[in-house]
Amino acid sequence: MSEMPDEGSGDQESTLSEAERTRRVDFLARELARAAPGIRFLSAREEIVPYECDGLAAYRSLPLGVVLAETEAEVQAVLRLCTREGIPVVPRGAGTGLSGGAMPMREGIVLSLARMRSIVNVDPYARTATLQPGVRNLAISEAAAPFGLYYAPDPSSQIACTIGGNIAENSGGVHCLKYGLTVNNVLRVRAVTMQGDIVEFGSLAADASGLDLLAVMIGSEGMFAIVTEVTVRLIPKPAAAQVVMASFDDVEVGGAAVAAVIAAGIVPAGLEMLDQGAARAVEEFVHAGYDVDAAAILLCESDGTQEEVSAEIDRLSSILRRNGATRLEISRSEEERLRFWSGRKNAFPAAGRISPDYYCMDGTIPRRAIGPLLKRIEEMSNRYRLRCINVFHAGDGNMHPLILFNGNDREEWERAELFGADILETCVELGGTVTGEHGVGVEKINSMCVQFSPAERDTFLAVKHAFDPDRLLNPDKAIPTRARCAEYGRMHIRNGLLPHPDIPRF
Repeated sequence: MSEMPDEGSGDQESTLSEAERTRRVDFLARELARAAPGIRFLSAREEIVPYECDGLAAYRSLPLGVVLAETEAEVQAVLRLCTREGIPVVPRGAGTGLSGGAMPMREGIVLSLARMRSIVNVDPYARTATLQPGVRNLAISEAAAPFGLYYAPDPSSQIACTIGGNIAENSGGVHCLKYGLTVNNVLRVRAVTMQGDIVEFGSLAADASGLDLLAVMIGSEGMFAIVTEVTVRLIPKPAAAQVVMASFDDVEVGGAAVAAVIAAGIVPAGLEMLDQGAARAVEEFVHAGYDVDAAAILLCESDGTQEEVSAEIDRLSSILRRNGATRLEISRSEEERLRFWSGRKNAFPAAGRISPDYYCMDGTIPRRAIGPLLKRIEEMSNRYRLRCINVFHAGDGNMHPLILFNGNDREEWERAELFGADILETCVELGGTVTGEHGVGVEKINSMCVQFSPAERDTFLAVKHAFDPDRLLNPDKAIPTRARCAEYGRMHIRNGLLPHPDIPRF
């Protein structure tokens, strides 16, 4: 749970007077023009308001300005200038992140990579694509499609999110169970450090000498270096794919069925679940053909050759029936398969149709704990007096509870935030983690104090220091300091609750 935003704008407090702010903006404009002639610098309020937050709109802050970089040389020039002047820099892709990882700092700038969207190369023989960071996730697969290839990680925001942002958050998607997260599909990253030095992580070879810093870079939330070029792995499009849609009359039974599928040695291409609230919201929105009377809906996809798919669909159907499925539907065409998936991929906008605001969580738990966590969330929903619908990557236990609330009601937003922190820390209690693919950003930074020991957090900060000793690159995100954790610990009371007649508080 992060500090509550101010009522209304939600902006961070600033220590700068308006006169000092104006002076700094003018200085930046002049120095940027010298360092990188022709670079675009936005500073008027109406120009920078669209950059005040990412997909987590509850947390907002206006930066001094926004730089729109178009080349690696411009990125270098901006970072060298900001290092010299001690100006914080927050990198940004498409702004679709859900943890506040791209929220600006009042006394810094936003460095947008959205204009760096060239597809440098698609190599069908090596099955790779080399791209600038502003290339959209879906555009990679579109460029590879003429060669019968595609890029596997497919976040729900894939039509808009960029590969640079995917690397920052180690994004996944509905097919990550079989094909892995971003970290499993990126071969090489070229980036610029805060000091303006060009570095490369990974290799196109099968292995690279030295420490594997590629894995450190992926998921680092823009805190270590700014990505300027990426090489990703492409895979062949499967010859066939089908989805089994199973209904369950109890969410715990559905969770047990997921465990049974994996225990049988089957790794589906996708294994996703929605509870009744989510299924009903989705069905009203996209008419995906979901069973709205079921307590839970499970989508299991098989892909491969037609023979492999037919055999696996038969096995999946048998396992699901034996483990409590009350109804099964199997996609009979590609159109129907995509329709089944359209429901899951539109769960977030569907939530937006039934509530003024929603707060999407991202905890991950062992598969065996899916049922117990959903029951705990139901109890929390009653305690915090807020509705919650659940969609999740059932195959790897990555949960996305969507807490529904009215952001214009400050007291209701406080309850939503407390509800979210309770869910995340319950995930840790059940043997999981506070994030699976959305990152920590500003949203989950306090919950990191619960998951990791002081020694572990100090190690994280030491890695940050090795890349960015002045702490200017996306500072105060993802890794909590000891002081922050000490303050958060003092707020924690037995069982996470303060004595209050109406509102549970940390």
